[in-house]
Amino acid sequence: MITSLQVFIVVAITLDGFIAQDQHQASTNWTSQEDNQLFHRLTKEAGVVVMGETTYSTISAKYLPMSDRLNIVYSHLSREELVEKFGIDSRKVTDNTLQVTSLPQKELVEKLGKEDHSKIAVCGGSSIYTQFLQSGVVSKLYITVEPIIFGDGVKLFNRAVEQKLELVKSERLNEQGSLLMEYNCLQ
Repeated sequence: MITSLQVFIVVAITLDGFIAQDQHQASTNWTSQEDNQLFHRLTKEAGVVVMGETTYSTISAKYLPMSDRLNIVYSHLSREELVEKFGIDSRKVTDNTLQVTSLPQKELVEKLGKEDHSKIAVCGGSSIYTQFLQSGVVSKLYITVEPIIFGDGVKLFNRAVEQKLELVKSERLNEQGSLLMEYNCLQ
């Protein structure tokens, strides 16, 4: 784990452990207002959000204002191709609002640390969550468990991962039973 920078995963899951019914479903379609507020607060505080191209396509223009966070997208496309593909207003896109990368996770974290960032929010999808957790750079997980069952869908991780965690805090977010659990990653 790289200690100069806090890298955390922020995710909402169903009671049966899914992050979506299919890869194009935005979590905002089924998560609570309280979880949406938490997501916005944590990602805004971080100032840097990292995600895969599919996640970017589901939340980009609608849910992440381009001006208050650096959006880093893992993609084989260039930034210009990504902007065009998803119909983003290119006048709002700068190096400070959108970057595209294929760097290994440790290299990306080191690069961002040298640029004086202090926090990075990893926002999905399952491949990105898996890659970041496996790389050893994640120090914290914020997991909201929503009181809903899909039975099938996109799993939190797309490959086997093993990480010991320490529960720091659990908090009921609303009367419906949305539960936030904050974990530290242990060495």
